[in-house]
Amino acid sequence: MPENPFLDSSFSIRWTALTPDLVEPSIDEAIGRAEAALLAIEGRADGLTFASTFLALDEATDALSRAWTRVTHLQSVADSPALREAHNRALPRVSAFMARIPLRPALWAKLRAFAGSPEAAALGPVPARFVGETLAEFREAGADLPSGPRARLEALQSELAQLTQRFSDNVLDATNAWQLIVDAGGRLAGLPEHAKARALAEAAAKGIGTPERPCWRFTLHMPSQEPFMTYLDDVELRAEMWRAAASVGSAPPHDNAPLVSRILALRAERASLLGKDHFADLVLGRRMAKSGAGALAFIEDFRHRCAPAFARECRELEEFKARETGLPASRLAPWEIAYRAERLRRAQYDFDEEELRPYFPMDRVVAGLFEIAGRVFGARFAERPRGEVETWHPEVGYFDVFDSRARHVGSFYTDWHPRESKRGGAWMNALITGGPQPDGSRKPHLGLVCGNLTPPAPGRPALLSHREVETIFHEFGHLLHHLMGEVEVKSLNGTNVAWDFVELPSQIMENWCWEREGLDLFARHFETGAPIPGALFRKMTAARNFRSACAAMRQVAFAKMDLLMHMRSAEFAGEADVEPRIRAAIADCLVPAEPPSPTIVKRFTHIFADPVGYAAGYYSYKWAEVLDADAFTRFRREGIFNPRVGAEFAAKVLSRGNSADPAQLFRDFMGRDPDLGALLARSGLSA
Repeated sequence: MPENPFLDSSFSIRWTALTPDLVEPSIDEAIGRAEAALLAIEGRADGLTFASTFLALDEATDALSRAWTRVTHLQSVADSPALREAHNRALPRVSAFMARIPLRPALWAKLRAFAGSPEAAALGPVPARFVGETLAEFREAGADLPSGPRARLEALQSELAQLTQRFSDNVLDATNAWQLIVDAGGRLAGLPEHAKARALAEAAAKGIGTPERPCWRFTLHMPSQEPFMTYLDDVELRAEMWRAAASVGSAPPHDNAPLVSRILALRAERASLLGKDHFADLVLGRRMAKSGAGALAFIEDFRHRCAPAFARECRELEEFKARETGLPASRLAPWEIAYRAERLRRAQYDFDEEELRPYFPMDRVVAGLFEIAGRVFGARFAERPRGEVETWHPEVGYFDVFDSRARHVGSFYTDWHPRESKRGGAWMNALITGGPQPDGSRKPHLGLVCGNLTPPAPGRPALLSHREVETIFHEFGHLLHHLMGEVEVKSLNGTNVAWDFVELPSQIMENWCWEREGLDLFARHFETGAPIPGALFRKMTAARNFRSACAAMRQVAFAKMDLLMHMRSAEFAGEADVEPRIRAAIADCLVPAEPPSPTIVKRFTHIFADPVGYAAGYYSYKWAEVLDADAFTRFRREGIFNPRVGAEFAAKVLSRGNSADPAQLFRDFMGRDPDLGALLARSGLSA
């Protein structure tokens, strides 16, 4: 009889067998296995070893992690009422069990006993790192608390897991609940042809319109929303879509306002129970920023550096609209900003980003990415024929990855296009962590990358925007970090690193999307095969830093909002709706608009769709941009395809996971600490 598919440890996952009815029994069995493994550690007598304590702990929840990863992944890409119900019933059990592990006195006693032994003092660097990290994690989770506060901590962790899942569900459901049907083609003036074709196909798929009387269907998914808000001339339709997008998470039955307040209160209580002033200090203690104050100081410093250029860019756009309309300069409506900005870019640089789209057919982009990864890191990629490997959807691809020694280092799935059953955004996940084994062998890793990128239109391939190309390269950087992990302790492998370091491998990959040598490997016209013309490339690079201060300030605003809510939770958690207060707190980072644009706080899944996730950590994107811009200067200096530099980056960063302090890993590669100047120069903000 085959093993339960949710628990099956074989490398080939039987996706079609992962049915909602199996979720709860699978999770119950996995929790039972984990409980037995933990009891075995707690029951050890004298003669404790690294293998019988810390390594056994690392392996104790393998089956549970494997099963739950599959459940949560399916809910992200193939949501259904039955699956969501099964997931939400199992969620409290999983979160409560995992939260309780560091709160088991007998387990904590065994770990501390070994950590204080002569054998522990003689451990090598990687096992010693794991012991230190595990002890710190247990203390941060409340291992030293007395029984009363420990019980409270368990309860609030369980509640946080349920509330953050509801937040995520509300955003997905509100996004899917809205559509805009246009039945007059004349109202679509300005919209790119690919966006019209997609909207026409979307309407037809829903049975809306006829060949004689066509209709166009638009949604809040980004491949539909972004070109609509950027190019459509019809201001009334843009305003209608903007209002819908701005209200996601803000209106019944998907109102996240009470969830935000409660989540902030629970996080603050958790920090207080653990002796921290606020949640930011709790989660940042072992990250590169070290504290909430450290992260906020970094963000405020960056804001200060951007402020003059930001003010100038906002003023320029208002003056440009005044010249176009003949009216006095005034604040733009929020649904005008992307549209007017695109018109200004065309006027300043004679550059329309849509001109690039024919040069970025999806298949060529992916092939070029593989070619670059091969040249830089010595990796080779082989796609399996569709149908040979089980997947969760017919569009999903599957690839094997081999290193320069022809070792199978791992495999991965790709799922690039939006569906109503799939959450928004783009992400990478680890499904199986392999790496070096005690017997000297190496097991392959398994991962996935997902996105919501422009899908194919009738009669033509998926043609991507340059930003979508960057997204593919970004998520692939995370994937390489996972696939190239060579750490013998699973919990230290791959992307299991400090949150403000994890974006370095992803963001550094985006740099190749801007290099002529890199683009020439894949940017070819889908009909003629011609490369991007020199004049278009020059316009593209000249316009790279168009409104770069506004783009930077947008990230600063998100990071500042996140940090302030988690450092001053008492001010926000007591509010029925945090929007007015948080908007006032970050007003210096927002593009002036009339009417004022609401913040994204009630649809901010990065920080509210997970018990921790990016909470108090959104600054990590900008922090890691400093690292990636600086690290790429070495590739620029020594050759963007230099295999020696690529091998060093793989050996000193990608392969090492969390086996050493991230600041040390950066120094190992660059020979010094990071320099903010590289990012300011790349963004055109040096002055």
